[in-house]
Amino acid sequence: MHTLYPGQFTRRKFLNGLALAGTAGFLGWHPRQAAAEPPPETTRIRLVRIPSICQAPQYVAEELLRSEGFTEVQYLQKAGTADIASALASGEADLNGHFAAPLLLSLEAGDPIVILAGLHIGCFELFGTDRVQTIRDLKGKTVAVPTLDSSRYVFLATMMAYVGLDIRRDINLVTLPGPESIRRLRERKIDAYLGFPPEPQEMREQQIGHVVISSTVDRPWSQYFCCMLAGNREFVRTNPVATKRALRAILRAADFCANEPEQSAQLMVSRGYTQRYDHALQVMKAIPFQWREYSAEDTLRFYALRLHEVGMLKSTPHELLAHGTDWRFLNELKKELKG
Repeated sequence: MHTLYPGQFTRRKFLNGLALAGTAGFLGWHPRQAAAEPPPETTRIRLVRIPSICQAPQYVAEELLRSEGFTEVQYLQKAGTADIASALASGEADLNGHFAAPLLLSLEAGDPIVILAGLHIGCFELFGTDRVQTIRDLKGKTVAVPTLDSSRYVFLATMMAYVGLDIRRDINLVTLPGPESIRRLRERKIDAYLGFPPEPQEMREQQIGHVVISSTVDRPWSQYFCCMLAGNREFVRTNPVATKRALRAILRAADFCANEPEQSAQLMVSRGYTQRYDHALQVMKAIPFQWREYSAEDTLRFYALRLHEVGMLKSTPHELLAHGTDWRFLNELKKELKG
């Protein structure tokens, strides 16, 4: 597959674009605010890299992380979303974007993870054959997920719970790698598949199935965060300045993705996060990187209730929020980064 994007992306282009993205400081933020703070307790920050490109802000943030005092910025290559929580819990990764619903399961399991902020709305899309027009039509159908501990499985479970279905008894669930699932959907050997970018872009291009639900535009999913930012609990506890600085870099990068989708897409291709500029640009333009406008707490309550309804969570939303979240950095940054 050819790389399709106009021109090369350089550090100079990124920094120039950052300067142009807002007047009087980038979207209301001034470098002197960071200069007035203590330096980060550590100059190393470790994040996770997976094939999905909906986590673009944390990849775009590399230069911003360096400007915040992190001289060593590491991206740990992992196979998929199922590896994110374990990397955070073990301390292999310090901070990372992850999907809301799986984070709740990690909290109940006792993983030393703390949720810090929402990142963006939308990204996952349910594709089906003509036999599936609504979520309720999944009953009795064959649906594929990569693994039973994947984010796709948990999101699918919450979507089904919302309409009164139980993923464990109401569908025929098969575990297949993403490319094999897409191939079987094309051949109508399965009925539905939940895709993350760039899969939905590829499936639309190849006219494989049709979109049953898009979490970017369809309610109630479009009213809640899909991806959130979480950290290793010990890292956050011992490195509060570094945590705030890292969060600021990623949230500023989210603003950049929203305001400069072309340059963000170029950066994603130039640094090897995806091959197709046109698909990356579609993602940058489609996903609402609106971390200020939606409620992280409401998101967690919504997904916790859905998972509780089907018995996948025993804890109440209040219990999970009480011990698994820390909004102090987000509240400070909302005041600093006025968009």
